[in-house]
Amino acid sequence: MELFNTEAAIANFGLLLGGLAVTVELTLLVFALSLVAGLLVALARLSPFRPLRATIWVYIELIRGTPLLLQLVYIYYVLPEIGVALDAFSAGVIALTLHNAAYLSEVYRGAIVAVPYGQRDAAAALGMTPLLAMRRIILPQAIRVAIPTFGNYLIGLFKETSLCSVITIQEVMFRAEMSAARNYQYFTLYTIIAVMYLAVSFPAARLVNALERRGARGFRRTR
Repeated sequence: MELFNTEAAIANFGLLLGGLAVTVELTLLVFALSLVAGLLVALARLSPFRPLRATIWVYIELIRGTPLLLQLVYIYYVLPEIGVALDAFSAGVIALTLHNAAYLSEVYRGAIVAVPYGQRDAAAALGMTPLLAMRRIILPQAIRVAIPTFGNYLIGLFKETSLCSVITIQEVMFRAEMSAARNYQYFTLYTIIAVMYLAVSFPAARLVNALERRGARGFRRTR
């Protein structure tokens, strides 16, 4: 018995490729939302308003302290019991965004704190308000430092979307599971999706490494 069934691979390739398209769509949408939400969370964490900081701290610790799988299941299966019913794709987007925004907020916060405090003093000496200084002086430098880390999170998010199969989002893992349950071609189907994941993740990882090297050279030049 051959492990890799060519006929099954050909018959299911289009189905799996469609699932990969859903995976990529979900990844890009969630990442874009997480970048915006993560920045807002980071700024709230740095706010002088203590109740806001405390609320954000609870949110971040809640996300950190529970697995993503539980968060997905809770939003899709548990919230309907209190009247909040969402379709699978929306539930997946919300859960993944809440999860990644919490982690990206710490990346933003670390990058913002890493900007020398003298930059703020210089901005104040020029008559800039703290908000204007943050927008024009601090954030551009912080984001430049954080870009390589964002790239790593993007690759991680691409792989995390496989968990969405448990809430019936028809991404590539879900489609492989459904097909394998019918034809028992587990080796063939899961080998194909492993190659698909690598085909996307490996070039992305090389790009992130290039950005890291470029960022390191730029940092040395500015010191």
